[in-house]
Amino acid sequence: MPLARSLSVTSLSGLEEWDEEFDLEDAVLFEIAWEVANKVGGIYTVIQTKARLTAEEWGENYFLVGPYVESNVRTQVELIEPTNPVLKRTIDKMNSSGCKVYFGRWLIEGSPYVVLIDVAFTAWSLDSWKRELWDLCDIGVPWFDREANDAVLFGFLTAWLLGEFAAQSEEPPHIVAHFHEWLAGLGLVLCRHRKLPIATIFTTHATLLGRYLCAGSVDFYNKLADFNVDKEAGDRQIYHRYCLERAAAHCAHVFTTVSQITAIEAEYLLKRAPDIVTPNGLNVKKFSAVHEFQNLHAQSKNRIQEFVRGHFYGHLDFNLDKTLFLFIAGRYEFSNKGADIFLEALARLNYLLRVNHSDVTVIAFFIMPARTNNFNVETLKGQAVRKQLWDTAQTVKERFGKKLYESLLVGQLPDVSKILDKEDFTIMKRAIFATQRQCQPPICTHNMLEDSGDPILNCVRRIGLFNSSADRVKIIFHPEFLSSTSPLLPMDYEEFVRGCHLGVFPSYYEPWGYTPAECTVMGIPSISTNLSGFGCFMEEHIADPSAYGAFFILYLYLHPGPSIQNLKVIFCVIIAQLQNGLMWFFSSFPDTYMYDLHKPTSTSGFRYPRPASVPPSPALSRHSSPRHSEAEDNDEDERYDEDVEAEKDRVNIRQPYALPFKNKSSAVPGANGNGDGVTMENN
Repeated sequence: MPLARSLSVTSLSGLEEWDEEFDLEDAVLFEIAWEVANKVGGIYTVIQTKARLTAEEWGENYFLVGPYVESNVRTQVELIEPTNPVLKRTIDKMNSSGCKVYFGRWLIEGSPYVVLIDVAFTAWSLDSWKRELWDLCDIGVPWFDREANDAVLFGFLTAWLLGEFAAQSEEPPHIVAHFHEWLAGLGLVLCRHRKLPIATIFTTHATLLGRYLCAGSVDFYNKLADFNVDKEAGDRQIYHRYCLERAAAHCAHVFTTVSQITAIEAEYLLKRAPDIVTPNGLNVKKFSAVHEFQNLHAQSKNRIQEFVRGHFYGHLDFNLDKTLFLFIAGRYEFSNKGADIFLEALARLNYLLRVNHSDVTVIAFFIMPARTNNFNVETLKGQAVRKQLWDTAQTVKERFGKKLYESLLVGQLPDVSKILDKEDFTIMKRAIFATQRQCQPPICTHNMLEDSGDPILNCVRRIGLFNSSADRVKIIFHPEFLSSTSPLLPMDYEEFVRGCHLGVFPSYYEPWGYTPAECTVMGIPSISTNLSGFGCFMEEHIADPSAYGAFFILYLYLHPGPSIQNLKVIFCVIIAQLQNGLMWFFSSFPDTYMYDLHKPTSTSGFRYPRPASVPPSPALSRHSSPRHSEAEDNDEDERYDEDVEAEKDRVNIRQPYALPFKNKSSAVPGANGNGDGVTMENN
């Protein structure tokens, strides 16, 4: 799709002509987003990871603008006096006019400057600003939409900040304002309406309407060109939000998005093609300790195992050394993020493992923030019991060691039957009794505010995965972002990812997808889809994505059944490899267990080759049947018989152990209406 700018946009007034090149010392960059020092979703990661490089390039003239959230500021921001004299005058003027604007350094890599605006402090202006918005743009915001109300307050305050900065500048300033998403977009619209001397950029990371449509189980990508966008937005009661987003996209001097698949979506839903696609990146240097991957994985895995020991106390009847940790993480969108497919595949996997009496256990973590009021008491009790058992073991060990030491000092071998006395056995028995449990290990680690309506918990109830002793698949739902200060699972997200074996992200709607990208740079294999921005990017630019630890499944649009089956089979093949002893770096030999579910798209341009560090896979370096002689190779009359050769393969090749299946292959019926299907070999 050609990404051409609209002539009507370039003709908009309000910005004088700049020279093609100008000194960055005379330019100021404001980057505005609701997720500056305020983690809500992936935009937080986007800004956080690019902050260091942007701050290095722009120096003292780079400022992030976001909302003031006191709980976040206490732990993430160091409040200081503004270093830029123009910005100091601007903030002082706004504060004296009834606003509360703070300045500081965001305590992340690069320590960028942040300007934080307290939107709640100016809530008294909401009605007048909403009236002004209606008069200017004919956009009405209902009183009950709190998020949209915050967007109005944030937009007017942002435009006030930028306009005041331009007014306080002694010379005509070169100001660039980069707005992220619809929550910040109103500030851009107001800047253009007020004809402020500011170059504006608007980046949409996902369209509002696209997110809502996909969550409504529509055939989104096949019908993208047919949607009546005004009606669809109105039916979902988000028309005012949609208008804010569309206005920002059309008013921006430069409109960008994060992936080609989102660019197509934006052209149809926002009615403007992006000027440029800017794929999201990661600060790879942060995760570049290649030689430490295995050590870091082992350390983080041990910490996860400690949590599991406490969570499943009283029911720890499985071998942690034969346990596979899977996880899904991100914004809590049950269908869009593929949590529904993940759970269904886990249910089928659990059945296969049980009927085949497998000794492998799978623990699936769901890291998706939801509304809670506190930690689950039973979950906290589990960690307390684990710690108590550890303390008891240490006490007995010290007593045992002291007696052993005294016995050796006098030159005698200890009598093992006497070295543990009655008191030691009493202590240990009390500890054992403390591990008795009358209920199943909890599914959710927190108390949910809407337990009966939660989609993950309702799906778990339907498929019957309740963490019983008979289940080989266990589920842990952690409805909160991970933090190293948590009393429950004290790990940062990066540490947690390193300790897992596989990231599973079968998203139906994923404009980019940071989670599989983070897995890749940290050496953890992941499953993505051909409908995610990152998945499409990998398919287009990487010759062999599986060699980089990124594995794809085919998402069929019309019915989720085939995708669930494909995902289940991938799980089974991976578990089979684990039973062969490849406990983590099975991505070194991807072709032994991964299969292409669809043909790669033919693309022009450069494609990154297979990394040199990955050895050739056995499937490509070994003959699948006894080698023919040269005479046979040169015999033009002899024809290749596929059935005969397949029989030779079955006779001569000793297959590695794999879970038995009723059928040799799993045929997936075509879902595109033409009868085409996908076949996936199981061993």
